[in-house]
Amino acid sequence: MPESGPVPAPRFAALGMVARWKPVHLGHAAVLRGLLREAARVTLGIGSANRYDARNPFTAGETREMIRLVVGEAPGVTIVEVPDLGDGPRWRAMVADQLGPLDAFVTANPYVASLMRERYAVMRPVELMPPEERVAVDGTTVRLSMAKGEGWRALVPPAVAEYIVARGLDARFRREFGLQTLAAEAPS
Repeated sequence: MPESGPVPAPRFAALGMVARWKPVHLGHAAVLRGLLREAARVTLGIGSANRYDARNPFTAGETREMIRLVVGEAPGVTIVEVPDLGDGPRWRAMVADQLGPLDAFVTANPYVASLMRERYAVMRPVELMPPEERVAVDGTTVRLSMAKGEGWRALVPPAVAEYIVARGLDARFRREFGLQTLAAEAPS
């Protein structure tokens, strides 16, 4: 077994990120590992926590559990619910209040980046990971695969897939939002 050297100190005292995480997929898992590796304190916001629709088919509690399955009981991790207010400036103020002081706010969403630059330094998730750890998958692809009933398990961490199946969340998604999801992806 190769010897492992000392674990390098985190580059940042505090990082924050808000995403919908619906569901937590392999790309999210890579970002979460990067956040945990690079910061002593990480605050994760569950975006659109007040929404339950085709783009947000899991409750805030279900989403929190999926995140916990990936991050475990890592010290310094806080998960907060961030509702969609439909008002960018109010949302920015609310997020800054919930996340507190940060070295940087992490987002791949250009609109969110434009909002948060007023309060924080903004960085993209890919800046936290070496290229070999990046996973090109997004929630839309996972939800579309879930609506079809095929292939979605390979796009999420195994523990998240087990959680979704054990609670029937995939079947619930197909029943409540499957047709809507498939119709949204149909060519016009």
